Amino acid sequence: MVALKAAQATSFLAKPPANVSAVMFFGSDPGLVSERSQKLATLLAGRESPAGEVLRLDDSDLDEDSGRLAIELQTRPMFSGRKIVRATAGRRITGALIKSILAEGPLEGVLIVEAGNIKPDDALRATFEKHPDALAIGCYPDTQGDLESLIIDVLAPLKMTLDRDARALLLGRLGADRSLSRAEIEKLALYAMPRPLITADDVDAIVGDAADLALERIAEAAARGEAAAAVTDYGRALASGENAQAIIAVAQRYFLKLHRVRSDLDNGTSLDNALRAVRPPLHFKQRDAFAAQVRMWSRVSLDAALKRIADAALAARRSSALEDVLAERMLLGLAALASQSQAAGQGAARRR
Repeated sequence: MVALKAAQATSFLAKPPANVSAVMFFGSDPGLVSERSQKLATLLAGRESPAGEVLRLDDSDLDEDSGRLAIELQTRPMFSGRKIVRATAGRRITGALIKSILAEGPLEGVLIVEAGNIKPDDALRATFEKHPDALAIGCYPDTQGDLESLIIDVLAPLKMTLDRDARALLLGRLGADRSLSRAEIEKLALYAMPRPLITADDVDAIVGDAADLALERIAEAAARGEAAAAVTDYGRALASGENAQAIIAVAQRYFLKLHRVRSDLDNGTSLDNALRAVRPPLHFKQRDAFAAQVRMWSRVSLDAALKRIADAALAARRSSALEDVLAERMLLGLAALASQSQAAGQGAARRR
């Protein structure tokens, strides 16, 4: 068969063809790989009469018995339906092994392989894409539409929903991994019970990215020119176990957002439209403060800020022993640039 496109995966999982004997889920979203693998295994086992057995194997199982995967797939159980074998690609579970098993003829069981983000020319992927009774399904980070469906899937049975601000905030914090996204939504629902309407305050209080938001406050203080606040929050973050290079990375993302919006503004986009285009969406409580910073900074000043951050990131990677000092120096420099940019803007306003 071939590799199914993302849009085809849902319909396949709803009704997989009867002749499919081997399926591989692969991609950069391990949670989605695992979720789809489990869903397919459960569905196929339930089709059997009596119900099939689901078995999990990985490299360690084959270390003890190199032929076990082939034996499990070529043996029909006496007291249950077909065996559904979920296997994790690795040192032993490779393209060569799967190709040899499929070449021996029709399988008594069904093979489901879980793999990472492998390339199109990888031998394992090619095996599944070229065999007539096998296929490969890519699993990549959810789109906004996927996340909307996931939210409904979790909340609808509980008769719960989100208000507009809560939905925008939640969507901005989900998406890197399907299993983590589902867990965060379930945690949010549990936190908000028994109320039927979930608010942005609920999302803010309980859903992921709390650490990133705390680190982002350091960047916000520097962007406002508040050096003392930035350094104080930075010290607290280090004391709580945060890494200086992670803080540099958060500052870089924050100033890139400022730069993008400032550039859009200079190119004729209205501030409201530029702010709405920010991804992930701005927290509604951050919007006014962020807009004020966009007005305060010029694009030239933001260019200088991003260069300062990039230099600090490079220096910290080259000398990790000095990363704490380098990050603090970067924050002080950013705060100084903010003050200079604000003073220049005020001077220009007075001259006008």
